[in-house]
Amino acid sequence: MNKSYVQAAFSAAGLALTALLLTSCATAPTAQQVEDATQQVLKSSFSEQGIAKMDRLAPDASNQACSEAAGKPLEEKLAKSIEEANLKTVKLPVDGKYLGDWAEGEKIAQNGRGLTWTDKAGEANGGSCYNCHQISKAELSFGSIGPSLYNYGKLRGVSNPASAESKPIVEYTWGKLWNAKAYNACSDMPRFGHASILNEQQIRDVMALLLDPKSPVNQ
Repeated sequence: MNKSYVQAAFSAAGLALTALLLTSCATAPTAQQVEDATQQVLKSSFSEQGIAKMDRLAPDASNQACSEAAGKPLEEKLAKSIEEANLKTVKLPVDGKYLGDWAEGEKIAQNGRGLTWTDKAGEANGGSCYNCHQISKAELSFGSIGPSLYNYGKLRGVSNPASAESKPIVEYTWGKLWNAKAYNACSDMPRFGHASILNEQQIRDVMALLLDPKSPVNQ
């Protein structure tokens, strides 16, 4: 990125924010004013490059509602409607196979690459799971934004993922990976399947990492 491009971006951002401050001297800016200024800054400082297109700046209805809430809990009826709408997008595996290779799942959890303008369309992305969660006990570096997933399957009594007793938690875990907003309207977790971040086989492999009794996660 060249110097003039960066300078132009910061200049546009400064003008937008300055305008917001000047118009809000008498009263605090409204949520819509803040949103409009933010969108102006984003649009003026972002340009399409490679697979990074302008549609990334357009939030869907779910994200829009959570953004407008500005960190406050959504009204219960709205939250439920968002979760129901997102639940309808969850696609269960056609062949009924939920678990893949946990060793491949660990690689995906460790991998934070993908989705940048330098990546090619169709290339496999990483899950970057350790950025937010503890997963394997052997990994000493992990984030704490999300809950610990260590012993995920073991704590939930999944000794045989193929059993009828395990079906509810297996399907829930798949759905959570596919579209987390189906269970928490304003979840910060990436919607791996819905947003095509991970493909179906990759989700199977992460499922195995979490649920396979042989996985180090459940040791």
